[in-house]
Amino acid sequence: MPSFWENLRFPGTRDMDDLHGHQGMDMATYVSYPLASEGNNFPAIIVIMEAFGVTRHIEKVCDQYAANGYVAVAPALYHRQHPNPKLGYDEMPMVQQYMGALRDDELVDDINVAIDYLANHYQRTHGQKIGIVGYCVGGRITYLAATSCPGLSAASVYYGGRILVPFGDGPPPIDLTSNITIPVMGNFGETDENPSPADVKVIDEKLTAAGVTHDFKSYPGAGHGFNCDERDSYNEAAAKDAFTRTLAFFEQHVK
Repeated sequence: MPSFWENLRFPGTRDMDDLHGHQGMDMATYVSYPLASEGNNFPAIIVIMEAFGVTRHIEKVCDQYAANGYVAVAPALYHRQHPNPKLGYDEMPMVQQYMGALRDDELVDDINVAIDYLANHYQRTHGQKIGIVGYCVGGRITYLAATSCPGLSAASVYYGGRILVPFGDGPPPIDLTSNITIPVMGNFGETDENPSPADVKVIDEKLTAAGVTHDFKSYPGAGHGFNCDERDSYNEAAAKDAFTRTLAFFEQHVK
């Protein structure tokens, strides 16, 4: 699918503000969109990266949504540490270092900047609804966004670990569940340890208690990262079913 990289600007003034790509202040974002023959205005999906950054796999996920009629954008959420790192699946110490620097208030700011870009600045998505989907730590960030970012119409969480744990000084996303006003989908692996089946049960019960419309599914034999075809944990059957479910979910609530 056609694609490009955009630097999303944050509000406020700073030195050299007339220049684009000021590292550490702008957020590199991969943008994939449908072919021109499909039209010129589309609903949008924000794709939240795995812990490894906006890798080739996350670009392919964006392209997959673009092939189904959405503009898909994937912001590089480690931009405060590095403009756009792409970490290897065997680089866990480095991954932990980057994840350890994430803060929930800053992540909310990042998602709000992406929403503003889609709603107010990018003509292909002007006036359209916006959904969000995230994988791994991105699933957690997607849940956080559902609690704290106005302008979203639906959220799909893939095996979001640490929803019960804060990043920074604020409350964990699970404690903000009553703020959610949009439908939430969850796709989980039954052999996953983060989130474990017990964690998924807690999240499910919190959503039910808050009256949030949600649809959770756990896949037997699937573990963490089952959607990524470049990881040993890839489970083709679970990945295909979860994408079909998520696509139908977005067709109902976003498209």
